[in-house]
Amino acid sequence: MSVVIFCRSGKTSPAPNRAWPHSLWGRGGRGRCQLWKAGRVLAILGLSEPPERNSPAERQLGPPHAEYVTGGPGGPFTEGKPEAPPVVPCVSRATWQHRRPVPLVGTPVPSWAVCEQRLRPARRYTVLFSHGNAVDLGQMSSFYIGLGSRINCNIFSYDYSGYGASSGRPSEKNLYADIDAAWQALRTRYGISPDSIVLYGQSIGTVPTVDLASRYECAAVVLHSPLTSGMRVAFPDTKKTYCFDAFPNIEKVSKITSPVLIIHGTEDEVIDFSHGLALYERCPKAVEPLWVEGAGHNDIELYSQYLERLRRFISQELPSQRA
Repeated sequence: MSVVIFCRSGKTSPAPNRAWPHSLWGRGGRGRCQLWKAGRVLAILGLSEPPERNSPAERQLGPPHAEYVTGGPGGPFTEGKPEAPPVVPCVSRATWQHRRPVPLVGTPVPSWAVCEQRLRPARRYTVLFSHGNAVDLGQMSSFYIGLGSRINCNIFSYDYSGYGASSGRPSEKNLYADIDAAWQALRTRYGISPDSIVLYGQSIGTVPTVDLASRYECAAVVLHSPLTSGMRVAFPDTKKTYCFDAFPNIEKVSKITSPVLIIHGTEDEVIDFSHGLALYERCPKAVEPLWVEGAGHNDIELYSQYLERLRRFISQELPSQRA
């Protein structure tokens, strides 16, 4: 297999306290109800700072129970020399049990990457995968192995702050720091050039993916069930991006200079299909999108056209654009 998992550990920044003005939702019971609704929707997406502390939204916010564990002499993150990193056992509690030795890979930030195996040089592209909110690497490992073999790509993934074996707490700011650490690990530790990296974000994972892609050129970008912004999820009639709006993909997607494939289900019950369509219309580098008729938020990969479109994009369209 050619899957690498990455767990960032070290100092992380707390999520900023956001101002949620009464003028936006109004005062009184109705305003509080709408405010709670906004927080609840963003909490479902994950990593948002709740509008009111100790609110129902805040109590629902948080990563899932870790589906894998790391351990060994000196603890899971024992510092070692970069050229000869220590090895610790990593046990997944996903759909199947497996134990394997994993090296800890140093990154430019005070963190460590937990790697399953070396990347296969024979594979042209490496996918930097940012997963959704309600999962971690343990739950995604089987999917990564299957996806990598079916599209003939290396898969490099990581856990957000507070997820799985990663330390810190979930926040929008830490999302961007996490993917930066993963990107730098790919570039420096593994020596993979940007033109061989495909950035893939699913659901909340499209937030760090769009942010990174707007700052660095890469081989391609895949946005799977993306959101335009947090406010637009909570309040679909929102027409502008406010200064306190979380996850403003809609303001960043136009800055991406790499080919962008957008995938969205027409019956998405969490992030409406209109979000994918709006990002497609705003993105100058968008290729032919995949609108999966009848698919929801969590089942797109079960449709045959999902793998068919990914294969065509990676094996045919990208090479032709580079020619």
